[in-house]
Amino acid sequence: MRKKIHPSSSSFDTPKPSCVDHHQLHPHPPLQTAAPTTLTVWRKSLLFNCNGFTVFDSKGNLIYRVDNYSKSGSQGEIVLMDAAGKPCLTIRRKTKLILGEHWGIYEGETTTNPRFSVRKHKSLFQSKALARLSPRSAAPVGCGCKVSIAGGEGYEVEGSYKQRRCAVFDEKRRAMAEIQLKEAVSGAAFGLDVFRLVVQPSFDSAVAMAIVILLEEMIGSKT
Repeated sequence: MRKKIHPSSSSFDTPKPSCVDHHQLHPHPPLQTAAPTTLTVWRKSLLFNCNGFTVFDSKGNLIYRVDNYSKSGSQGEIVLMDAAGKPCLTIRRKTKLILGEHWGIYEGETTTNPRFSVRKHKSLFQSKALARLSPRSAAPVGCGCKVSIAGGEGYEVEGSYKQRRCAVFDEKRRAMAEIQLKEAVSGAAFGLDVFRLVVQPSFDSAVAMAIVILLEEMIGSKT
């Protein structure tokens, strides 16, 4: 019998994240709940002969999907889509520099003014740091985006992606999102292909998923 990939209904009952929230205008920022959003990430595309990800919410509903026709690490552009196939964010590889790999996270399928510039951390010494996200453009006034970009806030990704134990920290060292191992209800382990993504209400779940995609491209899953 196949293992149950998505979380059980007893998980956090939180509003379903959607990339549509990035583009809808609100007179005031939306109210946030206290509970984090728990997503289940499956490192597999629903399309045949594709690499990618499939992401479910706590009720088993499809939230995000990534379908790549190229092998992991070879493409210069990856699109994070919602359940209907609408682009939420696009991750584009920039020119590879001496100091390491650089990527940009863009709204929808735009090609200018990235929300974040991402740099893979490189050090000759042991370090928990994996990557650094730097804001590149201010969010439109009243857009309702959950990530504070205009204030110049950046984020550090630390831990071990290969072990599915890492977190995204803000400038005040608060964990905004965490990647965690997931176990089936029966106690059987899923391995590295299925894991949890826990996102705090003040952070954008689409950006958190974009970070997962980047870690897969930068580091990969091979031990």
